[in-house]
Amino acid sequence: MPKTLPKVQRVAAYGLILREGRILLTRLARRISADERWHLPGGGVDHGEDPRDALVREIREETGLAAEVGETAHVYSAHRPSMWRQGRRWDYQALRIVYDAWVPADAPAPRVVEVGGSTVDVGWHPVADVLSGVLPVTDVVTGALADHRPFRLQRLAVYALVRRGDDVLLTRISSLGAHPGAWTLPGGGLDHGESPRDAVAREVREECGVDCEVGELLDVHDTHFEGTAPSGRFEDFHGVHLVFRGTVAVGAEPRVVETDGTTDAAAWVPLAEIEAGEVRTLDVVRAALEADT
Repeated sequence: MPKTLPKVQRVAAYGLILREGRILLTRLARRISADERWHLPGGGVDHGEDPRDALVREIREETGLAAEVGETAHVYSAHRPSMWRQGRRWDYQALRIVYDAWVPADAPAPRVVEVGGSTVDVGWHPVADVLSGVLPVTDVVTGALADHRPFRLQRLAVYALVRRGDDVLLTRISSLGAHPGAWTLPGGGLDHGESPRDAVAREVREECGVDCEVGELLDVHDTHFEGTAPSGRFEDFHGVHLVFRGTVAVGAEPRVVETDGTTDAAAWVPLAEIEAGEVRTLDVVRAALEADT
């Protein structure tokens, strides 16, 4: 009779971390992978440990980075009836929980922190190199990429088009927001249960330091794109924008009131500069001006 191998089952958690066409991968030590293939960051879940906590720990050990982990995951099972591991052969099954994860957009270059572990290198690699086979990777990497769908976020926001003669009241997006350095209409996210008009008045007060009388709804604008959010998470983003006409007191001079927010400047900007493209603005600005003609 053939010899029955001892059975072992291992549960591990991994993170699929994407950024602008690149993927964060770790290179396995030769004792784990003879050809030192690249793998998703992550590792074994200790007894009693929450898989998401395990993943945060493993990413820190293998990349030196602090990661955030999403709520959903894919589970993959790999059965190796005769696998050499830890000096002998096993009837081995690997259960791999792969989460959507991300690291801060301004995170430093990754580096291996753990000494003597299963990871010997770490780095960002083009997803195209993985898909084309140029970069040798484990099957869990290709499987996770095939199943991946970006996190979908739909955000409802409200904005004010405030004009004074040939000038338009605009705010500049700080490094904490998407599209830093671009100018947009004063406004922001609508809180749950909040009246849209009340939200417009609140946002104008926070971002420009002036009271705003909110008038009619001018336009419903939307934008849809995929990209890396300020948090570092790769998202499928859909923004829906309610644009209202706004009025402020004659002689009102804007100043940013809210600190450490997504706005770092507020100003009256000449319409001619906007139309000439001399000022970089978001699409919602032009859409609002067209609706107001």
